[in-house]
Formats: sequence, structure tokens, C-alpha cells
Amino acid sequence: MSTFDKREEAYEAKFAHDETLRFKAFARRDKYLALWAAEKLGLADANAYVTELISTDIRHVGEDDVFEKIRGDFDAAGVAQSDHQIRRTMDEFLQQAMSEIHTSG
Repeated sequence: MSTFDKREEAYEAKFAHDETLRFKAFARRDKYLALWAAEKLGLADANAYVTELISTDIRHVGEDDVFEKIRGDFDAAGVAQSDHQIRRTMDEFLQQAMSEIHTSG
């Protein structure tokens, strides 16, 4: 195996590892976010909302799907939260999740 092949293999392994950590961080963020939103919505079964929000994020990759789901649920339930507050909370939970993953792994 040439030096180039070894570098390429190492790069691919690092990329795969980083993507796995990123996926875990976003899944953890979504869990925290769903628990926060479920509390604001007054839902009795917060775990069901966690599952619903995570499946929304898996079906539609990107940030906007999660935001739109929460925004729509808040609007339907009359929960007063600004777009800025929702997005700020999303960012805070992502930072928390990334920190937890990097310290545990």
C-alpha cells in the first residue's frame, strides 16, 4: 500500500468517524429539543414527541424541518415562542450535545 493510499484510507476513516459523531450530536440535540418543546406544549408523553421529532429530522435532512415542526406545533397550541428563541434553543442544545459527545467519546 502506497503512502497516498494510506493517507486516503486515514482521511476516509476520519470522515466516517466525524459524520458518526455529527449524527449522534444532532440526534441528541433533537431529543433535548423535543423534551423542551413537549414541556412548553404541556404534553403528557414527552417521549412520544421525542420519537416524532427525531423521525421528522431523519425523513427530511436539514435544520429547517425540525424548526418548522416545532414552530407549527407551537402555533397550533398557542405557545408564545419567537423564531429566534426556538433557533437559539436549537443552537444551545446542539452545543451541549457536541460537548457531551466529545467528552464521553
